[in-house]
Order: sequence, then C-alpha cells, then structure tokens
Amino acid sequence: MAQVKIYGIREHLKPIQHNLSEIIHTCIVEAFKYPADKKFQRFFPMEQEDFYYAPGRTAAYTILEISIFEGRSTASKKELIRLLFERIRDGVGISPEDLEITIFETPTASWGIRGLPGDELQLNYNVNI
Repeated sequence: MAQVKIYGIREHLKPIQHNLSEIIHTCIVEAFKYPADKKFQRFFPMEQEDFYYAPGRTAAYTILEISIFEGRSTASKKELIRLLFERIRDGVGISPEDLEITIFETPTASWGIRGLPGDELQLNYNVNI
C-alpha cells in the first residue's frame, strides 16, 4: 500500500496536478515494484496565507507525504526519493529546493483496508523489496 498526500500553493499546484500525479505514481510503481492499477493520492491545494515555509523556497514549494506498509528496503526508499526529485524537476519544473518528501512506514496491522486489518490482506505484490 502507498498513499500519497501532496501539499502546495493552489495557484501553482492546480495547473500541474495531473502531470504531477502521473509522475509520482510512475516513480512509486518503478521503485517499489508496485501494481500500476493501485493509485491512491490526495491533493491539498492551499491558499498562500495558509502555507508557511522557510526562506529560500518559492511559490512552487511542494510537500509529498507517502504512507506505506513497513517492509521496503532502505535502497528502494532512496531510489523512490531520487526518482521523485529528478522526474518532478524535469516533468513539472519543481526544483529539489522546493520539494520535500517524507516516507511514513507503518506496520501492516495498523492499517484497515477493505474491511480487514492490513496484515490479514492478500496482496498481489511484494512489500519486502
């Protein structure tokens, strides 16, 4: 499981939302060997006055929060981060200085999906990569 929250300033985020969504998804599929049909994303376009960030960032500043089942290797998580920085820069023009990525890992028993605790689900993909 991978669920992604994307935060940014509305005026910047809305015009690139579709392309950004596709880039994020393809990076997750590639780095985590994740099924292409499993796409779970939520966009949070914010008003400028509600989004504070440190000096040195621009209006393109974007935060990605990725929640995943515990089990991916450090190498696969680092690969995801590298792919996201590169492809988001090249695909929608957000520089690495304006992008922050956090991966939150949670034990499968802490998830509830399709009426079951996550550790009781039958998955069609491997989490331990």
